[in-house]
Amino acid sequence: MSQEVVVSLKEVNKIFHTPTAEHHVLKGINFEVKQGEVVALIGPSGSGKSTCLRTINALETITSGDVEVCGINYRNSRQSLHMIRRNTGMIFQRFELFPHMTAIENVALGPNLVLGKSKDESYKIAKDLLDRVGLGSHMNKFPKGLSGGQQQRVAIARALAINPKILLCDEPTSALDPELVDEVVDILVDIAATGMTMIVVTHELYFAQKVSHRTMFLENGYIVEQGNTKEMFAAPKTERLQTFLKRITHQS
Repeated sequence: MSQEVVVSLKEVNKIFHTPTAEHHVLKGINFEVKQGEVVALIGPSGSGKSTCLRTINALETITSGDVEVCGINYRNSRQSLHMIRRNTGMIFQRFELFPHMTAIENVALGPNLVLGKSKDESYKIAKDLLDRVGLGSHMNKFPKGLSGGQQQRVAIARALAINPKILLCDEPTSALDPELVDEVVDILVDIAATGMTMIVVTHELYFAQKVSHRTMFLENGYIVEQGNTKEMFAAPKTERLQTFLKRITHQS
């Protein structure tokens, strides 16, 4: 049986306008993601990776084209936006935790507000997820009392708390000290192993290789090359990707 397509972008363009110029950030983007697939988006800064990811849960509108998530086209109505965000969990680069809430309060907020669970149910979900990411003993701490890696693990638990069909990760390790990266990568690898559909923007190439089935290389708003992750990294077809991988490898 073929896997269901859960994300579809068709001829997606995104233009940002400023008083003096326009910036064409996404240029005719086309791709699909199937249920249970993990896809990595890589490329230089400014290539459109994060914008592409943010269009999927409608944090960014698009200039033209179509985006469908779990069969819902977000351009149809405000209700569509709510349903798309109900199906997608988002992990941000800078954690985006509420500083005035404890770890368990941050995680319990989604089940309570989005899923309509009672406070007791929401706290049980939050406790179970914090245990899962190894932070059960830190649940009553505020974000300022947690390390960067711990804050990101709370953010992962929060994203999972609404039981999403798709997990979107926008540079989930880039704000962390190097020694904290592995603890977050290991959690995300474990989540991917459960069959969660994931789209990951990352500059950590070893992370992309460890977690993803397929990789897309973006530059200047275009998908320059895409394919099986292992094959792409072992034998990139385009000269541009070859150069990019050599440069990133030498920097790491």
